[in-house]
Amino acid sequence: MNRLLRVLQSERLLINLAPNLLLLLLAVAPTALLAAVSDSAYLFVYFTGNRKSDEAVRYAISTDGYRFRSLNNNEPVISSAAISSTGGVRDPHILRGQDGKTFYMAVTDMVSANGWNSNRAMALLKSTDLINWSSAIINIQQRFPGNDSLLRVWAPQTIYDKKAGKYMVYWSMKHGQEPDKIYYAYANDDFTDLATAPAQLYFSPNNGACIDGDIIEKDNRYYLFFKTEDGKPGIRVAVSDRVNGGYQLRHGEVQQTQQPVEGSGVFKLNNNEGYILMYDMYTSGKYQFTKSKDLQHFEVVDKEVSMDFQPRHGTVMPITGAELARLITKYATAAGFMGTIHDPAIRRQNITMDTARRTVQVMVKPGTDLKRLQPAFELAPGVRITKLGTDFSKGKVDYKVSIQGRPAEVWSVVAVANNNTVLDGFYADPDVLYAAKTGKYYIYPTSDGFAGWSGAYFKCFSSPDLVRWKEEGKVLDLGTDVTWAHTKAWAPCIIERKEGDGYKYYYYYTAEQKIGLAVGDDPAGPFHDIGHPLIDKRPQGVNRGQEIDPEVFHDPVSDKYFLYWGNGYMAVSELSADMRSLKEGTFKVITPDATFREGTTVFYRNGKYYFLWSENDTRSEDYRVRYGTADAPAGPIKVPANNLVIAKDTAAGIYATGHNSIIQVPGKDEWYIVYHRFNYPSGIRWGRAAGYSREVCIDRLYFNEDGSIRQVTPTHKGIDPVR
Repeated sequence: MNRLLRVLQSERLLINLAPNLLLLLLAVAPTALLAAVSDSAYLFVYFTGNRKSDEAVRYAISTDGYRFRSLNNNEPVISSAAISSTGGVRDPHILRGQDGKTFYMAVTDMVSANGWNSNRAMALLKSTDLINWSSAIINIQQRFPGNDSLLRVWAPQTIYDKKAGKYMVYWSMKHGQEPDKIYYAYANDDFTDLATAPAQLYFSPNNGACIDGDIIEKDNRYYLFFKTEDGKPGIRVAVSDRVNGGYQLRHGEVQQTQQPVEGSGVFKLNNNEGYILMYDMYTSGKYQFTKSKDLQHFEVVDKEVSMDFQPRHGTVMPITGAELARLITKYATAAGFMGTIHDPAIRRQNITMDTARRTVQVMVKPGTDLKRLQPAFELAPGVRITKLGTDFSKGKVDYKVSIQGRPAEVWSVVAVANNNTVLDGFYADPDVLYAAKTGKYYIYPTSDGFAGWSGAYFKCFSSPDLVRWKEEGKVLDLGTDVTWAHTKAWAPCIIERKEGDGYKYYYYYTAEQKIGLAVGDDPAGPFHDIGHPLIDKRPQGVNRGQEIDPEVFHDPVSDKYFLYWGNGYMAVSELSADMRSLKEGTFKVITPDATFREGTTVFYRNGKYYFLWSENDTRSEDYRVRYGTADAPAGPIKVPANNLVIAKDTAAGIYATGHNSIIQVPGKDEWYIVYHRFNYPSGIRWGRAAGYSREVCIDRLYFNEDGSIRQVTPTHKGIDPVR
């Protein structure tokens, strides 16, 4: 209670009230007061990348520990030049002091452009309001003798040593040819220097490299999370009864991904539901969140997490309602809260914002009644958004954004009925089918949004008209339905075949760079795997590429079925009568030219066989589709001079239009191209990580009189319903 009184007075909430009156207020109206001083929100401190402008401290806030919004328009809140010797800082770690109102931050003093062995210093910062910070630079090589061979000082963090009654700073250092090791020292009382010489904190059993230490206390035990750099890199945990030594390594890694990771950070949820372990998947530009109750077993909770920024190695600290309000008053922007607009009819992944014009554009799903559209916003204490207009059927609707302590702003929201994208969420490599059995269209995509294309299941979507799409659910899950592969579920294709009085559906797919087959009785699945890969090795004579991206094709002339596949090469083989194996003696490599990368698509029109393929890497904005023609389903393929089918449109903000399939409206010479692109509008800012978060689109495909394909201009509008 005494601490509560001190904090209330320090926050100037009840500074002029006598202590007895304060106690009375707490007795009769405790909820609002406790909300101000208890941990009810979260502050995320982070940096954003390897450019010097990215190497700075940034803030984001959350009220639930899962949905974070950047402050200050994702710009730095502390000048790196003012607090560092290099002009850049990385790996910020923040800690609340024992008095409850003092904050300590430690950062790596480094500019990565100077090289990974270029820094010798860290910076220590101190604040009482999270806004104004004092700082000090500690150059380890200059400050402590015996560090002549020191190459780098990385990722300092701070924890309070209750037994010593001091703040302990710990970090990793590398000397000469020695591996990175985790050291510690005690800070002085002012948190402006290290009062003791660095000593090794953790001793690896194999003397392997260890970086990015993060310590959290649970039940009077200390859990040291860190990254191993040797052998099998990953995040390990060592446990001790004392904070400054004696750590014993636990078995196994705790990251829940096969992607390279670093910068683990653990924080306790305010609702006592456990802990969040997050880490930086630095090669893919993404963060992963996992949850644990015992710091031993972790489950991925990425589906619950949202951020309007891309952090690198940071930490999260619980904060009070009063602290949240102070940060909002200082750093929050109207744009940040307008960007949280949501409604079941709005495609949340396609919201665009013009801060200069104070306008937000949302794409609504087909059939949305604009008169009934009532978007909501994710707010925070001290923030109100008030609707000023009528309804969206009359055009834009204005909203007034009021942030405590800031002038109000009026923003406009425009709702646009664009049909691209066609599926909710991130999906790629779409294969499209018209099913005679049901009279519907179906899309079978790669489930995207996973770093390193590490998705492990396939879904199906159905539509009566190529515009209104319904999710039919999972049709194949590698975790439960396949014995020979567990991850990297990519690029399926399907074909409907009349057999007897019914239909069979043959679903060829990629898993772990092998091609499998599953069979079903309905286009919406489920499909049952045949128990082994159909293709698991490179064709004879091919020494590069991957066995991925199958395409199945029925030749209407010969009534034969063919399977195509390959990355870096295009292979073809006739399928056996039961569709479950390749027919001996029919295999060929028919790579059209040097532009071929992957994603073969084949169709037949007016006596010609058309072959389409993707050029470049799917993570490149120049991922695009080319084509050739042949007189037979096994080639050879003739490549015309002007053979670009679809490519980026920078004016429209559309990039990486590739890996397509083609659908003909039954009984008509009417054709459509189904493809994926980078997320709009954000993907182009994500670098190569955009290639893990793609979305499916459909546009009309036209032919010239000579049968050549007319280049498609990708659109946001998409197509009208097909009848």
